[in-house]
Amino acid sequence: MANTDVAGAIAPARGSKKSVLVGMLLALILAGGGFYATWSGLFFGHSEGEATTHEAQPIPDIAFVAIEPLVISLGPGAASKHLRFRAQLEVEKPEVDSVSLLVPRIVDVLNGYLRAVDTSQLEDPSALIRLRAHMLRRIQLVVGEGRVRDLLITEFVLN
Repeated sequence: MANTDVAGAIAPARGSKKSVLVGMLLALILAGGGFYATWSGLFFGHSEGEATTHEAQPIPDIAFVAIEPLVISLGPGAASKHLRFRAQLEVEKPEVDSVSLLVPRIVDVLNGYLRAVDTSQLEDPSALIRLRAHMLRRIQLVVGEGRVRDLLITEFVLN
């Protein structure tokens, strides 16, 4: 019987480092080219007449009306005992006086809504966007359409 070298047949052939370096160099060149094409606007781009610099837009003529802080008692089954809530209303400057006059009604509506919300929704971090939309809609119903642009929640703490 002839002796055969089994290890020699199984051992992989040693590749050169040159092919690995060429591959890495090509990847870098392609990544750089893709970055430049995207940055210069070739892909998602700018039309011929459009400037590539972004000019700052003027700040709209707005003001903020503070809503007094609320402390809501949560039910006995909740993990937390209280909700501390503070917010500001974004309004057009000519509407500041009319919205400020209605802040007690706004506080009443928010107080009633936050007490009615299930505590599991209050404890869910992803529910804040939905809660904010519901509160904004209720505020807009109280003050009238077009007076309040947005509701900015500055504090929402469960403790």
